[in-house]
Amino acid sequence: MWHTRGVPQLPYEYAIGLRYTRSGRRSGRRNRFISFISGLSAAGIMLGVAALIIVLSVMNGFQKEVRDRMLSVLSHVEVFGANAPLTDWPRVVQEAKRNQRVLAGAPYVAGQAMITHGDGVRGVLVRGVDPAFEPGVAEFTKTLASGSIGALKPGEFGLVIGREMARQLGVDIGDRLALLAPQGTMTPAGLVPRLRQFTVVGLFDSGHYEYDSALALMHLEDAQRLFRVDGVTGVRLRTDDMQRAPQIAQDLARSLSGDFLVRDWSRENRTWFAAVQVEKRMMFIILTLIIAVAAFNLVSMLVMTVTDKQADIAILRTLGAEPGAIMRIFIVQGAMIGWLGTAAGVLLGLLVALNIGAVVGGLERLFGFQVLPPGVYFINYLPSDVHSADVVFIGVVAFVLSLAATLYPSWRASRVRPAEALRYE
Repeated sequence: MWHTRGVPQLPYEYAIGLRYTRSGRRSGRRNRFISFISGLSAAGIMLGVAALIIVLSVMNGFQKEVRDRMLSVLSHVEVFGANAPLTDWPRVVQEAKRNQRVLAGAPYVAGQAMITHGDGVRGVLVRGVDPAFEPGVAEFTKTLASGSIGALKPGEFGLVIGREMARQLGVDIGDRLALLAPQGTMTPAGLVPRLRQFTVVGLFDSGHYEYDSALALMHLEDAQRLFRVDGVTGVRLRTDDMQRAPQIAQDLARSLSGDFLVRDWSRENRTWFAAVQVEKRMMFIILTLIIAVAAFNLVSMLVMTVTDKQADIAILRTLGAEPGAIMRIFIVQGAMIGWLGTAAGVLLGLLVALNIGAVVGGLERLFGFQVLPPGVYFINYLPSDVHSADVVFIGVVAFVLSLAATLYPSWRASRVRPAEALRYE
């Protein structure tokens, strides 16, 4: 231990390691070159850590944005009959609400049809809803772009469609559409599809292209007549926490009395979420390689430092320093550089990720281009969602890689023979 005026200081190997970290600034050309390599290593680690935090935060933001817009149309949990339509859906909703995490429920009838207007023809997903219950489980129905969900009246055959579908078909509120259901009528001429005229009474804009271009809402009773359903397809449930929907669905599957199938939103969109997770893992691996390259620059820097400091090492050995102490000197030097690069990268990454909108906006004004044109993407800004667990994990990985890069040069330093090192001094 070193002492100054009776105050205990750091062990000598740690003090020397910290001194070597900054010694290159005041001595010869070789030391200045070593200091330059150290700075490059720290800068590389900083940029790699910052890039990884920013990219993962943006990917998390996109996933959250798409998920939230998707769940404004989809339900958190669905309950439907295993072999037949539900005929007593109020009882199912009442039983489901016994679970304190279930906030609301609404019946629905699902089907597929062809919709025509003029020369335009397209397939649609039809959802029969009850306007009194649907706003409790579908956020987008509370404030439609035009019209209201309450305009759906039984027997009036009204239709609420997405803005994108209305644009593609060239229709607006008040226009009439023809809907062809696959459940047809058998005649001497063969199977004739059922054809019904509907009037557009509302337009919605969920922000998700898939649903805005392919989903059509009608009154529950009209859907029952159109698809000849005795009862409802199922019940849509809203929970207090969509992240816990899989667990809530499992609880409902055990508690509901009857032969029901229960499905949560994550299972309904399993392929999409699995693809996003794979993409995130691959991006993490690719960007971690950047950090690894920068961390292993420490190897060359420490090897040069060991070669330059052989005389100092030999003197310390002759004064009684153990090989382990010599190793700790250079481990401390490399770890300090790695820690500085990691800390700076975390700060830079958080600063950019938390202000990504302002950063992208400045770049767009500076270079005169738009990163996400609204005509191509369903959002025109870069979302960001910083997860503290990701930041901590990235920081730990970067520091561990930096620490691993110090082991071989430190071991080489501990193997220096004092007699050979001092022979030509």
